[in-house]
Amino acid sequence: MTTLTLIGKPDCHLCDVAEQIVETVVGELPTAVADRVIVEQASIADDAALFERWWEKIPVVLIDGELHAHWRVSADRLRAALLAADTEGASA
Repeated sequence: MTTLTLIGKPDCHLCDVAEQIVETVVGELPTAVADRVIVEQASIADDAALFERWWEKIPVVLIDGELHAHWRVSADRLRAALLAADTEGASA
């Protein structure tokens, strides 16, 4: 399983765009891969530790807890990272 965490906050235009990109990319992945992607959302408005770490970089995308992107999310780069994470997970 691959966990993608999208960190943002309410009323954040870039966060809304990042969420749309994540939904589109995961939706376009082969079913076998998409079924192994868990998408979680977290808000810096609800978590002081997230706020402290990420407030000036949202939206933030983590893949399996590792920073993938902040501010702007590239669909192509995200797709490649999720496919690579799935391949790595399959070989582990």
